[in-house]
Amino acid sequence: MTKKLTLSLLSACAFAGAAHAGGFARGEADTDILYEDGTAVFRGGYTYVMPDRDYDTVRGAAGTDDAFTDSYGIPSFAAKFQISESFSCALTYTQPFGASSTYGTQAQAADRAADIAAGGTTGALGGNAVKEASFDTNEYGGTCAVNFAAGPGNIHFIGGVFSQSFDYTESKTFGTLEMDDSSAFGYRIGAAYEITEYALRAELMYRSQVDHEADGTFTSNSPLSFAGIPTGSKLSATGYGSLPQSLELNLQSGVAPGWLVFGSVKWTDWSVLQTLNYNITRLGDQQKNFFWKDGWTISGGVGHTFTDTVSGALSLTWDSGVGTGADIVSDTWTLGAGTQIKAGPGLLRLGGAVSYLTSGEQSVADKADFNATADGDWAYALTASYKIAF
Repeated sequence: MTKKLTLSLLSACAFAGAAHAGGFARGEADTDILYEDGTAVFRGGYTYVMPDRDYDTVRGAAGTDDAFTDSYGIPSFAAKFQISESFSCALTYTQPFGASSTYGTQAQAADRAADIAAGGTTGALGGNAVKEASFDTNEYGGTCAVNFAAGPGNIHFIGGVFSQSFDYTESKTFGTLEMDDSSAFGYRIGAAYEITEYALRAELMYRSQVDHEADGTFTSNSPLSFAGIPTGSKLSATGYGSLPQSLELNLQSGVAPGWLVFGSVKWTDWSVLQTLNYNITRLGDQQKNFFWKDGWTISGGVGHTFTDTVSGALSLTWDSGVGTGADIVSDTWTLGAGTQIKAGPGLLRLGGAVSYLTSGEQSVADKADFNATADGDWAYALTASYKIAF
């Protein structure tokens, strides 16, 4: 019991710690359930993240707006079925990527001024600033694992496919853009080696890039006289963009009775996200700039079994900033903590994390909408899940 509690504890700590990872990363599919004992295993959870990033200066003036980053939740569900002694499959759901921002009056004024200075098509109307922007993804996946005895342990080969949706909304001064892609497909493939006796596991997992082609509408909320478009007009819109591939190495090992150390290194190909490109009928081609670079996430920690029913863990995570000046996406340091408790017929996992977002800046010279800086800010996350095995 002690060993199993320690082995399965890590996700409570790691999920909370990774909840505010770099770029637009949010949840990860719970494929760890493939290692759980039981003919049928079910786990559901929810993580709530509260980022608090605001502008310290906007166009050289002291920032007065509230935080522009919105809080968000990440649901997760996984069900594992043991088909034979050496073959199992899991169904998973989560929201792997997302973002949500609401900009105050100071940021909107700066955006409008920059649009006019750049000679934007709406410059004569006073500039077209972003008020709110958000996107959500949903991933539904199926992943299977086959294992074979190898020396003192077992080697696992893992593979699966998933469907990922994409919904994007952008509210600007002169209208609202809404686009979606109901499903695009990707895959994951990996391998692991495990020696249960020593609580040792090494896993390498690859998740593919997903390319989205979205369509929808732009609804004007004021007359666009330069294009002869009256208020309330609905114009068709199409767009395309890619969300990144990633490769992650996870390691863990027992080091003493009741003690476990763990770590991970993850590369994410955020450089694939240079721009989000879209076209609005009668308004032409548009784009939202990112120009991100690849990201790295490195995490390490320790877990301990206190009793047969209670375990705990601590982790420290560094996530490299992927911004290059078109926006502010800086390095993040996260301290995460988790506990697992035998509760009723199943296991309850609780976790929390606090993240420090390092300072950064964006510049019109680097394709930003307006010049701004941010000092160090904080983000917080709470997570809970419950598992039942049969």
